[in-house]
Amino acid sequence: MKALAIDLGGSHATCAVLDEQAILASEVVACDGAVGLTPVLPTLAATLRGLLTKLAIRAEDCEGLGFGFCAMVDARTSRVVGTNQKYEDMVGIDFPAWSQREFGLRIRMDNDARMALLGEHFAGSARGCDDVVMFTLGTGIGGAAMMGGRAIRGKHAQAGCLGGHISASADGRPCTCGAIGCTESEAAGWSMPLVAKDWPGYAVSALGQDEPVNFEKLFRYAEQGDKVATAIRDRCMRVWAAGAVGAIHAYGPDLVVYGGGVMKSANIILPFIQAYVEKHAWTPSGKVTVCAAELGNHAGLLGAIPLLRENF
Repeated sequence: MKALAIDLGGSHATCAVLDEQAILASEVVACDGAVGLTPVLPTLAATLRGLLTKLAIRAEDCEGLGFGFCAMVDARTSRVVGTNQKYEDMVGIDFPAWSQREFGLRIRMDNDARMALLGEHFAGSARGCDDVVMFTLGTGIGGAAMMGGRAIRGKHAQAGCLGGHISASADGRPCTCGAIGCTESEAAGWSMPLVAKDWPGYAVSALGQDEPVNFEKLFRYAEQGDKVATAIRDRCMRVWAAGAVGAIHAYGPDLVVYGGGVMKSANIILPFIQAYVEKHAWTPSGKVTVCAAELGNHAGLLGAIPLLRENF
């Protein structure tokens, strides 16, 4: 099977042509979630056509187009049903009609966290395991769940994909989704600097002297012994681990997979979460394993293959 794929983020989209073995070619297109997707749709189509030409592959030789985006997506109809302050015009776009017009292909769309999980299950660290939860730790926190080899979706398109929006603190920070104390509002890339600024001693710490704060700096200064950085880092890991326990209790996985840019510090994060899960998760059926994703930024693109194969 050959397929087209788009993985849309807040500031860029990765367009690709792939088969069952690898990504054959890809290109990144700049975009702006605050402006909307409509202005960049012609560029996405032209980019995909350029990749097909480069590979001497005809569009009709592809099975379809897989499209992942950080929103609530009804995979049965390939329509966006809700966004969170990004590309708000997507709700009104008829993507099946657009794909037919531009390529003569059917389209399948899904939440980007589900796409990443489908990719890891298809060709990454979750191969051979049909009950999986996956989190992506980055600017936000993505989450997706799979039971019996099928991604959980539900009739409202939100089931199983809001792992970053489960409350970790009833007295926590307001989240962009409208809830309070979400794992994302307590320990994500966008919220961690806000948490840090309110931390006692932050202004005079080594971390506070090197703004803007990000996870790379947080983990680096913690390794160097900065007490404030260490305390904030450990709190972030407790939030992530508490989220893992909640997902384990909700979905009963055998495996919890972590991806995202923060996993450059996987040697610190994974043992912490594994120990926390073993201590606090109620799993009479046996140990739940915590591991790192294997596919990196390619996971969502490779998820297009199983998504296009899926029978709805």
